Amino acid sequence: MSEKVFVLGGEQTDFQRNWTKEGKTFMSMMREVLDDALEKVGISYDEIKRLNKENRVAVFVGNFDAEQYANQGHLGAFLTEVNPALFGVPGARYEAACASGSVALDAAITHIRAEDYDLAIVLGVEVMKTVSSSVGGDFLGTAAYYDKEAKGVQFPFPKLFGKLADVILERYELKEERFMDALAEISRINYANAKRNPKAQTRTWFMNKEHAMARGGDNNMAVGGRLCITDCSQVTDGAAVTILASKDYTKEYAKKTGRKIDDIPRVKGWGHRVAPITFEAKKQESVGDKYILPWTRQTVKDAYKRADMDVKNIDVFETHDCFTSSEYAAISAFGISEPGKEHIAIEEGTIDFGGKKPINPSGGLIGVGHPVGASGVRMMLDLYKQVTNTAGDYQVKGAKNGLMLNIGGSATTNFVFILGK
Repeated sequence: MSEKVFVLGGEQTDFQRNWTKEGKTFMSMMREVLDDALEKVGISYDEIKRLNKENRVAVFVGNFDAEQYANQGHLGAFLTEVNPALFGVPGARYEAACASGSVALDAAITHIRAEDYDLAIVLGVEVMKTVSSSVGGDFLGTAAYYDKEAKGVQFPFPKLFGKLADVILERYELKEERFMDALAEISRINYANAKRNPKAQTRTWFMNKEHAMARGGDNNMAVGGRLCITDCSQVTDGAAVTILASKDYTKEYAKKTGRKIDDIPRVKGWGHRVAPITFEAKKQESVGDKYILPWTRQTVKDAYKRADMDVKNIDVFETHDCFTSSEYAAISAFGISEPGKEHIAIEEGTIDFGGKKPINPSGGLIGVGHPVGASGVRMMLDLYKQVTNTAGDYQVKGAKNGLMLNIGGSATTNFVFILGK
């Protein structure tokens, strides 16, 4: 399976919207985002019909927990409700907690590489504002080992990633003040980047370093150990679509749309690894390893190897900053710094928007928002924008290759993709 996989583009919803307050459902979201994505890419529903006659198109839906948030399963079949052109098109829902979007991308990429389909529509979706934050926190707990790590625990995931912060401090023998200052800087960077992104949930919010450092008060309450509200990603309603294609179809598409195939990015590398599901098991397994999350590091290494690249070749990163501690650990996993030296890269401005290795110019999960099943698809879309120089105000100058890391659970499921021209 050596077939190249190209990314033609896509679209996302405005992550600031509250669809329940608008009187709309996940179905409204799916219709709107797919209509917008096809229009943006320049593919019509008539073209979908044409491809379907030859069994050349399929749909891959990433979603974590519509059964609880929306009382609905079987989301892969709901594309038939979007448009009759999708009647008969193969479609399925893919789930891997917060990496649900990436497992859908992975399935689509694999099918194209195997030459099963020429066009793959990947749609990530999550509606989360249908319930209170405490109920939603319990739903999210099922992404961990629920009975052991989440049952009866209020907001279990902030506490799990608070434990990650604890382990980072202990293993690397860091000064707590310096480490917490680095986490605050990660928060500041993501919120600042989001202000440039017209689809970001927090683009109109106020946030600065002083606020992020003022932990424990009424305006920045503790939610999990050392972590406070400013260390957390958002509860978000949202959907994103990324459209993938085979080389043969991309040639057809380029000819029809007047684009050059050399200007359309392709997936150059990928990695997928699964660590022990409980955080305690991860902690114990990593004793003696210089990486606290060794399987996350291995996933990155797998992607680099398949792409025949290293960190020096990557111009921009989109990472899974569900909490500031997860982004902190990702810095060394990418190879930007040595393990235990991540704070230095942060202090030197390496990961800032104008730095040598910018992370989350989109704003990340902290700034853009985190509709769980859509985040991986949104990351791929943002890599596409960066490497095609179409990211607008949050464009990283000269970006040719981008890498994304999307994780599910407490860094249990790990996916990495590298995109470039």
